Amino acid sequence: MRVLLQFPGRGAADWRDAVAAALSEATLETWPEVRSGPAGARPDYALVWKPPPELFTAAAPTRAVFNLGAGVDALVAVPTLPRDVPVIRLEDAGMAAQMAEYATLAVLAAHRDLRAYAEAQREGRWTPRPRRAPEEFGVGLLGLGVLGRAVAAALAPFGFPLHGWSRTPRTLPGVTCHAGAAELPAFLARSRVLVCLLPSTAETRGLLDRDRLALLPVGAEVVNAGRGDLIVESDLLSLLDDGRLGGATLDVFRAEPLPPTHPFWHHPRVTITPHVSAVTDVGASVAQVAAKIRRLERGEAVSGVVDVARGY
Repeated sequence: MRVLLQFPGRGAADWRDAVAAALSEATLETWPEVRSGPAGARPDYALVWKPPPELFTAAAPTRAVFNLGAGVDALVAVPTLPRDVPVIRLEDAGMAAQMAEYATLAVLAAHRDLRAYAEAQREGRWTPRPRRAPEEFGVGLLGLGVLGRAVAAALAPFGFPLHGWSRTPRTLPGVTCHAGAAELPAFLARSRVLVCLLPSTAETRGLLDRDRLALLPVGAEVVNAGRGDLIVESDLLSLLDDGRLGGATLDVFRAEPLPPTHPFWHHPRVTITPHVSAVTDVGASVAQVAAKIRRLERGEAVSGVVDVARGY
């Protein structure tokens, strides 16, 4: 069994060591070293993260492509991506718990008015604010996949009305579920905090424009931990500036790293984190990939297969 690993930049050695340990029965090759080595057989499996197009031209796998992350938008956009083998994404691999922590922190900060208290502190004002009842503070989860379900479970003990939206109908205990374009306006109208967890696809890019963001309750907060291109950034800024929205906690952006001149950096109603809401756990991820490779080797089905045409 031949396995090709490609992971750019920092962390490459950690991935190589983990894959070598978890798949000791495999012949492990790495990119770009394999490109300059002697010509040989195509790998059975490719484990990649944001691969260059030439990887699949030089070393197209014969069995499967594994994406070393939950988001597959960068991978499915590669024009040379093989269409005759399955593309398989990571499922959770330690990310769901992190995302639940991040979303819970942002929701509680919004509920307890921490943004307003931070402003009061900067201005030297002692200004207690009235308590808001949790049952009157609706939280909307835009996306009900593995991460959305983890966030819902984490928020359940706090007593917030939980609403969820997905492309197709779903049922989730404790969550009022909405589905499809027709139910999106009603979902947004109930979301005092909107937690965005959708992937980047042709259907979701630019989904949250001015018209849809304006459907949120006045003073609502937006938390984006999905993909940066879900939101039209200029529209979000405009609604923050005129007070229609109360704030935004943003972990993902259209351009990353966020350019130093971007207005988000110094906006008083924006909190920025550098794409750290759910960091891939190398050990858990490699263990998951290794288990799936062994299932495939036994001729068994695996979960996490991506619909490349749909983008997730």
